[in-house]
Amino acid sequence: MRPVRLMKVFITRRIPPEGFAALTRAADCEVEQWDSDEPIPDKELEQGVAGAHGLLCLLSDRVDKRLLDAAGANLKVISTLSVGVDHLALDEIKKRGIRVGYTPDVLTDATAELTVSLLLSTCRRLPEAIEEVKNGGWTSWKPLWMCGYGLTQSTVGIIGLGRIGQAIARRLKPFGVQRFLYTGRQPRPEEAAEFQAEFVSVPQLAAQSDFIVVACSLTPATRGLCNKDFFQKMKKTAVFVNISRGDVVNQDDLYQALASGQIAAAGLDVTTPEPLPTNHPLLTLKNCVILPHIGSATYRTRNTMSLLAANNLLAGLRGEPMPSELKL
Repeated sequence: MRPVRLMKVFITRRIPPEGFAALTRAADCEVEQWDSDEPIPDKELEQGVAGAHGLLCLLSDRVDKRLLDAAGANLKVISTLSVGVDHLALDEIKKRGIRVGYTPDVLTDATAELTVSLLLSTCRRLPEAIEEVKNGGWTSWKPLWMCGYGLTQSTVGIIGLGRIGQAIARRLKPFGVQRFLYTGRQPRPEEAAEFQAEFVSVPQLAAQSDFIVVACSLTPATRGLCNKDFFQKMKKTAVFVNISRGDVVNQDDLYQALASGQIAAAGLDVTTPEPLPTNHPLLTLKNCVILPHIGSATYRTRNTMSLLAANNLLAGLRGEPMPSELKL
């Protein structure tokens, strides 16, 4: 005889199959899911989470006081299919004694690969070059046509030398990067030693780097960090890449820096908002490459993330240690 299904789990979106299968196999859970690839509307989210013991959400789901109130006293665990947690009202969640699971580490390699791809596509003007082939702009070989910037003998500055920042540096080093700089809350000499990376201030990193990669978490200290003052300190030949969170960058200031030639180019995998409106000024610029937040988008990584998120949720519901719990 099957055990009584006591614990309600609500999933805010279709998730990769391995994680979904783990939840539906759990005899002590009753699983409900918003069966769509598109975001769940607020009203349906509040209805779905009502009475739930566990919530599996995405980074696009805002879990705030109102949603927590709608969920009610049963809610014991929130598991997010992301490494970032800036969509969660952590103070409110902590106050209610709710445990939080997240998915660090498993997306590090995929995100680092995507970062290198984006950096190379931007500095070597690949989207622009592809368009020239398609629209007839490719006429004959010209010595200076479609020239960009290379990594050999360059200085790369990384904002945030965490797991992903280190993985990016590790992949860029074989390209012949001459010097790595990094900045963050504090020096990380042990991690930096692998790349002989120098800890510098944000203004120094902006002024000295040929390529800047933003890989930090979104915090009150990093929100709007890359603004007009930051871009004014950058070299005119420098390339800026952001794979962290859109709100780390003041996009109006970035547009002005790109449009005026203050910096050479930018590549973004994250924006504010997401999706970026199709009439946004940044999309009019040839020297700005924008991707739709696909840092972790490999089949293997997304399946691994979904399984980890499911296992975090199940462990939390059962009062067991989570594979990856965010300590509040």
